Amino acid sequence: MFDALRRSELFSELSDDDLQRLCSSIEYVRLPAGETLFAQGSPGDKAYFIQEGQLEILNTSGGREVLIAVRKPGELIGEMALLEEAPRSAGVRARNDSLLYAIGKQQFDQLFGSSPAALKNMLHTVLFRLRETQAMLQHSERMAQLGTLTAGVAHELNNPASAARRAADQLLEELPRFKQAQLAIQLLPLTAGQRSKLNAEIRRAEEQAGHPPELDALARSDQESALESWLDKHGVSESWQLTPALVDLAYDAARLEDLAREFGPEQLPEVIRALNASYLVQRLSAEIGQAAGRISELVRALKGYSYLDQGPVQPVDIHQGLEDTLMILRGKLKPGISVRREYAKDLPRVQGFGSELNQVWTNLIDNALDAVDGAGAIVLRTRKEGDWVVVEVIDNGPGIPNEIQGRVFDQFFTTKEPGKGTGLGLDISYRVVVDKHRGNIRLSSEPGNTRFEVWLPVNFEAA
Repeated sequence: MFDALRRSELFSELSDDDLQRLCSSIEYVRLPAGETLFAQGSPGDKAYFIQEGQLEILNTSGGREVLIAVRKPGELIGEMALLEEAPRSAGVRARNDSLLYAIGKQQFDQLFGSSPAALKNMLHTVLFRLRETQAMLQHSERMAQLGTLTAGVAHELNNPASAARRAADQLLEELPRFKQAQLAIQLLPLTAGQRSKLNAEIRRAEEQAGHPPELDALARSDQESALESWLDKHGVSESWQLTPALVDLAYDAARLEDLAREFGPEQLPEVIRALNASYLVQRLSAEIGQAAGRISELVRALKGYSYLDQGPVQPVDIHQGLEDTLMILRGKLKPGISVRREYAKDLPRVQGFGSELNQVWTNLIDNALDAVDGAGAIVLRTRKEGDWVVVEVIDNGPGIPNEIQGRVFDQFFTTKEPGKGTGLGLDISYRVVVDKHRGNIRLSSEPGNTRFEVWLPVNFEAA
């Protein structure tokens, strides 16, 4: 142990007596391959010098492990949490059978008191580790967020794509019946008045195809049953296939009686089939159009969110950025969550990095969604204050305790459980707003009212 520590820069300038005294108080730790030395979030009560083996430094974020680094013999681990007397920011697992020397807080304090060189070396080590961990986790955070957003957008795209495919398949099945119904109508000996009446009914059916009524299942079942009885009574075959469309078109017994008076017993079944076929073809076409429109809307939102094919600095429409972000996060907007928009009508565009500002809105809105936990209200508010644009993201969740509000923008600080947050979202947001746009971001919070205010200069390049 004495020889191993002597070869380390951290202990190299200790006197033989001081080093011998340190060795006498150090514990041996043998760690089999695959065993965990300590978990993320556990108390930082010891540091460890690696004598043999390799150890993986792991950070759990969003339910997945991120490999930060692999430490080898001669390196120290666990010193940052020990110095800060804070919970571990990462866990450690043995890659192979390992031998470590455990050093407690008291031994560390004595070491730094007797060796300025050790203190200097430790400072260099800590700074290097901070930069290394920050770079790795920021990259992981962005990739994890990208993966989450991509999965959400893919889910949102799948719904209208599936609806379009389903409607297209149904339309292919319905077209032969539509052609058959049209041919049957052409062969009917109808008067000019009858044809005018039929054309008017068909036009009304096609107009209503894009706006079917919203009926609960019981009311629809009752209406379909009544119409089916009427159709059977008047000799219209396969009535059960025709009644859903007739209910959508608001037909009842009285309106069908009007048709029966206008058209004879032989004409009435073909007229009703023509109305049904025309309505179904138009409704399925409308469904395909609506689904395609939804896909187009999502693609436009994704393109706007990422500022694809646009310069890094440009005039940014804050409202459009907020709406694009809501569209991207739509998968997290549960039915119990309401979003209220209070947008200023005269809000100017700001010069800025559009995609990075959208990342700020994503972090703030995503945190608000987590805070309300599936049931609550979120308010998005904008206003102009002189040469500044102010964006507020407010939620009515449980709030952030006063004693930690001053730390929410600190790197690696999170109020979430270990593994559910990296503590980088608000740190990244702060850097984007304050460092890159010369703005400010503020927090005020109490139970039922947590408010983040983002202040952006209209032109940060002139600020």
